[in-house]
Amino acid sequence: MGKVTGFMEYPRTDEKNIEVKKRLRNYKEFTVSLSEEDLQKQGSRCMDCGIPFCHSGCPLGNLIPDFNEMVYKGEWKKALTILHSTNNFPEFTGRLCPAPCEKSCVLGIITNPVSIENIEKNIVERGFKEGWIVAEPPINRTEKRVAVVGSGPAGLAAAQQLNRAGHWVTVLERDDEVGGLLRYGIPNFKLEKEIIDRRIDILKEEGIEFVCNAHVGVNYTVEKLKEFDAVVLCGGATQRRTLPGIKEGTKGVVQAMDFLTQQTKVLFGKPLDGEQVMATGKNVIVIGGGDTGSDCIGTSNRHGALSVTNFEIMPKPPLGRSETTPWPYWPLQLKTSSSHEEGCDRNWLINTKEFITNEKNELTGVKTVQVEWKLKPGKRPELIEVEGTEKIWPCDLVLLALGFTGPENTLSEQLGLKLDERTNFKTHNYQTNIPNVFAAGDMRRGQSLIVWAINEGREAAKEVDLYLMGESQLMTKGVGDLPNI
Repeated sequence: MGKVTGFMEYPRTDEKNIEVKKRLRNYKEFTVSLSEEDLQKQGSRCMDCGIPFCHSGCPLGNLIPDFNEMVYKGEWKKALTILHSTNNFPEFTGRLCPAPCEKSCVLGIITNPVSIENIEKNIVERGFKEGWIVAEPPINRTEKRVAVVGSGPAGLAAAQQLNRAGHWVTVLERDDEVGGLLRYGIPNFKLEKEIIDRRIDILKEEGIEFVCNAHVGVNYTVEKLKEFDAVVLCGGATQRRTLPGIKEGTKGVVQAMDFLTQQTKVLFGKPLDGEQVMATGKNVIVIGGGDTGSDCIGTSNRHGALSVTNFEIMPKPPLGRSETTPWPYWPLQLKTSSSHEEGCDRNWLINTKEFITNEKNELTGVKTVQVEWKLKPGKRPELIEVEGTEKIWPCDLVLLALGFTGPENTLSEQLGLKLDERTNFKTHNYQTNIPNVFAAGDMRRGQSLIVWAINEGREAAKEVDLYLMGESQLMTKGVGDLPNI
């Protein structure tokens, strides 16, 4: 390591955020970057720990100590080469990943871990600024044609890897723009869409073809997939959860993804199917305590909501690491996002019982009850309602941020794909029961993290390459020799 005492000399320093009042005026990213000197100090905090558990914490197996050392030494281009060797899109993970690598950092046992995610983002941003990130089309082509269905992080990673192997890759996207949930599921204030576009431009230069408004199984028949030598299904887990007790046609109960998608489309002047759902001047309740719920909170506050309340059915996590999730495991721990800081009344152990409407079927309130989780050895926890705790919350808009149950059944039914016990596409080495059809990302493993999606795309690409060519030189996780720098 470049500075073995760095972790003793420098405390962890994170990016600052623009103050709440200013950032709520627009939908721009609002972080304030550290200086180059401060970033080098943060890189120097990566201690000579001997066994870097951050490798195993990161699904991509990023070579974290290696690029940290390069940052400390000011060797930014070498850091970028190391980072890109395992991660196709660090500009996405550096903004959106919950950073499991940091939770397994050895330094985190005794003090604050290394700020790996922020270092990662700054490496790739330096690369774009300096013009180091350019298209690298393959020298030779195999004449094999591969279709990638879905252009989220799994699909994009699979496409780039397969293109690097020399195959002709066509990405089929059902929306009007490329990016999947990166485009319409993540608010602009967390990921400005220009960040996606600049990467897509590079992928196009490398020879990847993108076809938008191509909903496979709907307006793009599955028969057309026979034109390809292999198909990789990366369409995501898009089957949304809902709640019982919602009257048909209730005005004011909206799926979170519809709410977020509308906002992004309006921001870029795109037409909507119907009127935009606005939180302006309304009492908003967001049901669901995950990242999507947080995104709805941030968007509602930018709309100018009168109040924003958040319901979570699970118990409030502890402020520190729970004893049930010791280092280096991902911790059960309270997470407070920037959107929570912008204004939100958070409530735990609450179950929604009824949606109350007026004579026009417009939402006026929500009835809830406090709950407890009863643990039984060898069995799943049982949800128990607490007697006498029913409450009615006045509200004008409810946003359902309850997650997803798995992929839609359109492709599985039309292609005859087998499903696993969780209704995801069943695979062996990413290959479905149809030999030339593969699956990756949320379609294969269920709703998960962006870093897992990129890993899935890379791993699936290698299996497709093996299927087509009998061998593969594609690298997946950070194993073997360092890239030639």
